[in-house]
Amino acid sequence: MDSFSTVIRAASHEQHVEAETSTFMSDLLGGRLAVDAYTRYTEQLWFVYEALEAEAGRLASDPVAGAFIRPELFRRAALERDLAHLRGPDWRAGVSALPATRAYAERVRECAERWPAGYVAHHYTRYLGDLSGGQIIRDRAEKAWGFERKGDGVRFYVFEEIGNPAAFKRGYRELLDAVRADDLEKQRVVAECGNAFALNTAVFRALGEEFPLSA
Repeated sequence: MDSFSTVIRAASHEQHVEAETSTFMSDLLGGRLAVDAYTRYTEQLWFVYEALEAEAGRLASDPVAGAFIRPELFRRAALERDLAHLRGPDWRAGVSALPATRAYAERVRECAERWPAGYVAHHYTRYLGDLSGGQIIRDRAEKAWGFERKGDGVRFYVFEEIGNPAAFKRGYRELLDAVRADDLEKQRVVAECGNAFALNTAVFRALGEEFPLSA
């Protein structure tokens, strides 16, 4: 029988590909969009991670979610440094969440408050994705817009406290395999992973509408 982490990865594979190959992300990674599109995307991430990390302290003692609360993963401070670089010191006054981003952040917050296993689904789809595919975005951003390597503007993608990402991801999947949940609850978690990808893809779609390539 497949491990829980394998089941999750297999179940969300198609949606993962859909998110990664969205028009907005393809245009961004292809160097066809200006830095303002990258900045707007970074803003949206801030709202999502604000929701993910706001309840982290409380969830650290939760029997299901607690093992996943790892400070070395936290991204909010790095995002705030990137936004200060991209938008200036008064960046907070100018950021706004797209409706799709608001819906995403609200769902994360709802799970954090009421359903810790569902929170784990969002935690998994975001942080493990950032550790993996996020490195491609960092590399392209540095080349396209001249950010200092692993410096301000791309710090979100730099996990300074994780020396061996491959080993960390292995350990994370072991935590998933050991999660305290029965089969029905695990099925609900798998479904919530799918929901997380759908919410993320909706944000990409909205960004694509805001930054269309002229025909």
